[in-house]
Amino acid sequence: MLKSLLVKDYMTADPLAFTPEMDVLTAVHQLLEHQLNGAPVVDAQGHLVGYFSERDGLKVALNASYYEQPGGPLAQHMSRDVATLAADASMADAVERFVGHHFHCYPVVDGGRLVGQLSRRDALKALEKLW
Repeated sequence: MLKSLLVKDYMTADPLAFTPEMDVLTAVHQLLEHQLNGAPVVDAQGHLVGYFSERDGLKVALNASYYEQPGGPLAQHMSRDVATLAADASMADAVERFVGHHFHCYPVVDGGRLVGQLSRRDALKALEKLW
């Protein structure tokens, strides 16, 4: 039954997204304001180029504390090797990925372009509908 549900039907279709040029402190503020663990980073054409997480923000804070290095643009601090989900993937595949990895959410892509984001909470909502 879970295999018949698709990621695109349960994802957040208009997720918060950052640009590589955005200042890291602005990104941290937006994560806190929106109560998110992280957000995708996209180029001007909407292609996924990275991901900036709370963990990345903590690394920036440590560097600033120990080495007095300023924050700078997200391109210097984001993760570039980003695990994603396809929009037409099954929710069963998505749930397996959540169970097998520590990620709280996955950017959802279609042809390399960001089309949404799927969180653990979104996956639980899909499961709740089945129950």
